[in-house]
Amino acid sequence: MSQSSAEKLPISVLDLVGMRVDEPAGSAIARSVNLAQHVEQLGYKRYWLAEHHSISGLACSATPVLIGHIAGATKTIRVGSGGVMLPNHAPLLVAEQFGTLEALYPGRIDLGLGRAPGGDAQTMRALRRDLGQNGDDFPELLEELRTYLGPEKPGQVVKAIPGQNSNVPITLLGSSGFSAQLAGRLGLPFAFAAHFAPEYLYAAAELYSQQFRPSGVLRKPYLIVAVQVIAAETDAAARRLFTTAQQRFLRLIRNQPVELLPPVDSMDLLWQEWERVTVVNKLRAAIVGSDATVKAGLQNLVLETGANEVIVVTDTYEHVHRLESYQRVAGIATTITQPTAAVEA
Repeated sequence: MSQSSAEKLPISVLDLVGMRVDEPAGSAIARSVNLAQHVEQLGYKRYWLAEHHSISGLACSATPVLIGHIAGATKTIRVGSGGVMLPNHAPLLVAEQFGTLEALYPGRIDLGLGRAPGGDAQTMRALRRDLGQNGDDFPELLEELRTYLGPEKPGQVVKAIPGQNSNVPITLLGSSGFSAQLAGRLGLPFAFAAHFAPEYLYAAAELYSQQFRPSGVLRKPYLIVAVQVIAAETDAAARRLFTTAQQRFLRLIRNQPVELLPPVDSMDLLWQEWERVTVVNKLRAAIVGSDATVKAGLQNLVLETGANEVIVVTDTYEHVHRLESYQRVAGIATTITQPTAAVEA
């Protein structure tokens, strides 16, 4: 059977807005704008920005501000959050922010929602979060938010203006089974964070499929998998570039700043054995190599998880290598057929 354009694997971008050592945030954000314009021309579906707080080396704390900046610098690509950590924010405020973004850029805004803090206990306190929160109230917060983004209800006193009846598309994000089950029961798209929690990927994908109930949003499950990908001319070249991501995760588990560092020929002198095991385990879903290697990895990911879309995380020290990798992945994705026809999300 010939492959039509509708059957090609949709691909998107997840950006943490990584900074180099002693680099101003504005420079890192400028690279993100350039990348968004680049992938828009390559046919990527979405450009999502993460939410992290008080992590030296990541300039993605004010997620809605970045979304507006990226959307304003692009024309067609969908721009959204990957995601907003809902327990950090009042649902009304999120609805107003994303309702405003939707008013500015109609039909191009996505609202990805997570329930993790996006920072440590001290940061949670600074965000005015109750430190006793464990995410169990996420379904209630989500329902409140959906009320503010949906049609006005009879007798509704508090309204999000703008926001009410904007129906900004919501995707639930997760790194375990909790949000997978919730997304399934509500009939919402689900995005899994395999770029840092690969151990739960297959269980969460299965839970989402099993729990899915058709809704006014989706008739069939829509699974997005976030995974680290680096494509280069050769396997060896890609593996060397990948040491930048390995160094970031190594510094994260050491509680050190996670700025982008230049690639190295070997990680062996940088980590202890237990650190090597931890980093390799957390990054084991990464797809790194030549075009042929990356194609095989993406094809296997789609076949094994039933993913309807892949959101690609690519962090390299040199911006030119990042641009090249995303360009290679765009070409590779056109050759990958999904196992079943996807429902648009």
